[in-house]
Amino acid sequence: MSTTSMVKGTAVPASLPWPGLLALSTAAFTAVVTELLPAGLLPRMAPALGVPEARVGFLVTGYAVASFVAAIPVTALLRGLPRRPVLVGTLLGFALSNAVVALSSSYGLTFTARLVAGVMGGTLWAMLAGYAARMAPAERRGRAIAVVLAGITLALSLGVPAGTALAEVVGWRAAFGLLSGLAVLLVGWVRWRVPDFPGEARGERVPSARVALLPGLPVILSVTLFLLLGHQMLYTYIAPFTEHAGFGRTDVVLLVFGASTVSGIWGTGLLVDRRPRATLLGALALCAAVMLALGRYADAPAVLLVSVALWGVAFGGAPTLIQTALVNASGPAASDVATSLQTTVYNAGIAGGSLTGGVVLGALGAGALPWTALPLVALALTAVALGRRHAFPDARSRAQAGR
Repeated sequence: MSTTSMVKGTAVPASLPWPGLLALSTAAFTAVVTELLPAGLLPRMAPALGVPEARVGFLVTGYAVASFVAAIPVTALLRGLPRRPVLVGTLLGFALSNAVVALSSSYGLTFTARLVAGVMGGTLWAMLAGYAARMAPAERRGRAIAVVLAGITLALSLGVPAGTALAEVVGWRAAFGLLSGLAVLLVGWVRWRVPDFPGEARGERVPSARVALLPGLPVILSVTLFLLLGHQMLYTYIAPFTEHAGFGRTDVVLLVFGASTVSGIWGTGLLVDRRPRATLLGALALCAAVMLALGRYADAPAVLLVSVALWGVAFGGAPTLIQTALVNASGPAASDVATSLQTTVYNAGIAGGSLTGGVVLGALGAGALPWTALPLVALALTAVALGRRHAFPDARSRAQAGR
């Protein structure tokens, strides 16, 4: 019995290639910690760079903007190149950027290094889901993507807090130096256990504008946008909302949310290849129910904490489900371009949700945030429910498409 299949001349194992997928997951972990670590180190970095804390915060903003701007054009520029050298180059870019941050005493140089890291981040996020899909057999594609995206969850729940705590002991420069070293070690791991795949031949490339219009993709991108707008609107301002609810322990609320996202992505990994549509519908319905509960009953501590836990479970699994749908709709070969589009929409949702939430907070108060987020989550749920044919097909539609 054969244990491999072939994808454009590259052997694909019949079971999940765990060492390679874990390398990609660690790359995701490294990117998220690189992006967010300065936020926890503002008081330490500001004196060393000779700027106010607010300008150190711009190191996170600069990364995000560079990632947003670079994702589509850089992915389009590199789509014809073999995949592993692009991945290795991206990791070396992270290593160089973090090494410069660790050594620099100039804010301008540090900010430039963060822009470089942001470009690397935009490139990496456009690659990861498609890379995982091409490494795994079709029937385990969703679980492979879940394994890779688990690196994001671990970075948020463990990596950033651990990096901040480590900086307390060894200094913030050493923390960035260790991140640089991790990226270098990852290069060796990737070259050892991650297979190479060819880029797209020029004659086979679907133009980027046409990728965006492939059947199902506009719906999937709209679900991404609506969900991120609604989620970020409340999550960004969870501290004032927690105070409004009379609980006052934002750290506990964030811990509950972060721990629950781990459960969410684990559960999604078990279901994504068997019942992707039903699982996503359930996750979005649960998000909507959470917004309703927080809008009406958040002043009860038990309701607040249980609702946040359920929110974490639902949101933890949603990105994997949506990215799996994206790869299935675009096909693994065009998934890098499709994912670059989603990366841009994802960041737009984060920025738009944060901005809208701030306006709502200032005009109507924290209590209005769940009620403003609820219609957006409901729109995402409705789009999934209606996108039965191409975007989020049920079992019958998938079977017909496979004929």
